[in-house]
Amino acid sequence: MRGLCVYLLLLLSDLWAAPTAGAAPAPPRLLLLDSAALATVKVAYQQGQAAAVRPVKALLAAADKALTRVPDPITSKPQVPPSGDKHDYLSQAPYWWPDPNRPNGKPYIQKDGLRNPESVNMRDGARLAQVCHDARLLGLAYYFSGQEAYAAHAARQLRVFFLDPATRMNPNLNFGQGIPGSTTGRGFGIIETRHLTEIPDALALLHGSRAADEKLTKSIRGWFRQFTSWLLTSPIGQQERGSENNHGTFYDLQVVDFARFTGDAALARTTLQTQTLPRIGVQFAPDGSQPLELERTRPWNYTSMNLEGWVKLAILAQPLGLDLWHYRTPDGRGLEPAVAWFTPYLLGQRQLERPDVMPVSNRTILAIYNRVRPYYPALPVATVMARFPAESRLPWEL
Repeated sequence: MRGLCVYLLLLLSDLWAAPTAGAAPAPPRLLLLDSAALATVKVAYQQGQAAAVRPVKALLAAADKALTRVPDPITSKPQVPPSGDKHDYLSQAPYWWPDPNRPNGKPYIQKDGLRNPESVNMRDGARLAQVCHDARLLGLAYYFSGQEAYAAHAARQLRVFFLDPATRMNPNLNFGQGIPGSTTGRGFGIIETRHLTEIPDALALLHGSRAADEKLTKSIRGWFRQFTSWLLTSPIGQQERGSENNHGTFYDLQVVDFARFTGDAALARTTLQTQTLPRIGVQFAPDGSQPLELERTRPWNYTSMNLEGWVKLAILAQPLGLDLWHYRTPDGRGLEPAVAWFTPYLLGQRQLERPDVMPVSNRTILAIYNRVRPYYPALPVATVMARFPAESRLPWEL
């Protein structure tokens, strides 16, 4: 039955993307979003079914707000990166603070989980996250409504942020998560570009619009090829590749997602086989726990976040013939027990030994449970969801 459900989902995805005789070229495949689930919601919305009308109207209202946001390119920052070029991304390590025992506070010292307000004032991360979020949101709004205004604004935002010579972001992260007094940039900064994985799906959703034409998609692909090359060849990229915890997960996610977006299936498959699969034995215990994330000061946040990266890697791997959903090491480590590990905590049967130092949210893990139910029919998703009736179960939540 599990295999049949997965097969039907893939078949529906193929049908949604397949061209008909005399039709326009097929839209780019959605990489992370569930095309079959989106198509189901769209049909229900068009039929006026209340369960679909309410969330789609809320999505369109959010997209209307996005229409009012003017482009905020990387060059808007008042700070100047060490290169002297404002086109370079710049951020400061969030959990590093001035050393009170030194006159100038440098080099900074770490306080894990406690965010230094100085890092918030460097807003390139927020700029990047916003343009990625808005592009995807506006893409969804165009998909459901067909209104060109959404596509036009998304295209404008993408051009300003990634393509226009006066405002474009350089395709590197040489100055991400610098530490005053120690380094101008670290591999750890690469996790801040994980939001870029929203762009390929945004462009797929905009397919058919007048504004987001093939020229735009081709140009954005070119930018992503350059950034992927930097990830693979730069010392900072290599540093992040070697990270054992969630940073390594999201490095792999970006490389695989961008490789599939740019048409390099060989790179995506090789990355999954040689980097991602070996991480399972490092990151997960046989009982599904994540020791490297549980030792952090925000264990619920980091275990949920890291699992999100793994679920997205499994989604990307499936069309390449790799089944991360059910892969197990000889001693039983794998994604399935990692997902199931959260169940007793979500059902209130257990509590973490170390609570997060900051308020926690269940949004990420519940979105994961909603997404993985076709692959893990034994997982008590309905029981878990029943404890959180206010949480949405929408196909664009993960």
